[in-house]
Amino acid sequence: MRRRPATPLRRRSGFAAAAVSALLAAGALAAPTGAAAGQPTPAADAPQQELAACGDGSYQAEAVLNGSTWTARRGSGVVYTGTDMRAAMQAAIGSLTAGRTSKERVVVRGSGSISAGSRVSLPSYTVLDVCGTINVTGSGSGDQAPVYSRGTRDIEVQHLNVTGVPLYGIFMRNVQNVVLGQIDMRLSRGLGVRIDNRGDTSQWTKNVRIDNVYVSGASSHAVETYGVDGLTVGTVTARNVGESGLLLNQTINATVTKVDADGAGTGTGYAAFRMANRNGRVGSGYPVNIRVGEVVARGGGRGVFCVSESGGAVIDRVNISHTGNNSVLIENCYNVNLAAQGGSVTGGGDIRLAARSEFPNNSDITVQNLTVTNSAINENPCGTNTTFRNNTLVNSSQNIC
Repeated sequence: MRRRPATPLRRRSGFAAAAVSALLAAGALAAPTGAAAGQPTPAADAPQQELAACGDGSYQAEAVLNGSTWTARRGSGVVYTGTDMRAAMQAAIGSLTAGRTSKERVVVRGSGSISAGSRVSLPSYTVLDVCGTINVTGSGSGDQAPVYSRGTRDIEVQHLNVTGVPLYGIFMRNVQNVVLGQIDMRLSRGLGVRIDNRGDTSQWTKNVRIDNVYVSGASSHAVETYGVDGLTVGTVTARNVGESGLLLNQTINATVTKVDADGAGTGTGYAAFRMANRNGRVGSGYPVNIRVGEVVARGGGRGVFCVSESGGAVIDRVNISHTGNNSVLIENCYNVNLAAQGGSVTGGGDIRLAARSEFPNNSDITVQNLTVTNSAINENPCGTNTTFRNNTLVNSSQNIC
């Protein structure tokens, strides 16, 4: 039985498509501009540029490995010599102009190890380009990370490769105007990238751009945000991570081009793409402000999971197959448009619309343009103003209100 509301849902999915198309066409992602509450974050309008090779261009300081010795320099002045990669990096950063109000750049040339119980801290107006690999060893606790920044602004990490067992690969808290470029993390533990505002929740972390992140082997999420206003993401690629590929918590005005996950959250309720903790809530409402171009999920836990009073989201395309839990779970969410442009769900768990009693039920949910094969669409309990439209069922069942 199919139920369609008498009054069509009001949404701006056309703008979402245009925004994502602009991102793809530009080939480069411009930093968000901190759109006012309820307004969409503008898509990139910068001209297409080739990615610079690591270490190219001007810089103010560098840390260089020669044999087993690290040397950090600012111009002709040597600020560190020794065998400690972390100390060399921090010394190079510390040699930059004190009290600066424009970015200065540090290039790291070489690979080495850093303890999981330590960090390299980036102050405001710092650009870090790591041409080598940081291997994280040992153990630690708290918010340690080989790249760390807190209470700062105008931070950029152009290239970074991390291996080993970090607590976090990158950890940033209560920051503004952050750019992460080409990030590659092949881990055996930890969380890839965490950017949040949990040090002072009265202030949003603002204007975060993530171009291209690859994370494998993390025991937690590949990329997680919490309390961010203004997020632009190119591609998050997650391979065999313990929890989500991309998790957005209480994040608004976000544009994501692609989440590509294989084996994300296997044996758990996490998902390739998850929204939680009032993600997308602007004031007391859910205008469309979360725009996702494509979610690809292979195996793992869930494909898409919206929970705990999140919403205001348009996901243009999905390609989900053989998840161990629900292919899609929309639970206590509002104004969500799934597969606005199309997609497929094959095998694995069902597409489920559900609710917990502690939150208001689903409302204004649209599930459309899907080919569902060897799976099911289930709605229980009945939401408010739900639309199922243009879905093709292949050896699949449907139980909706």
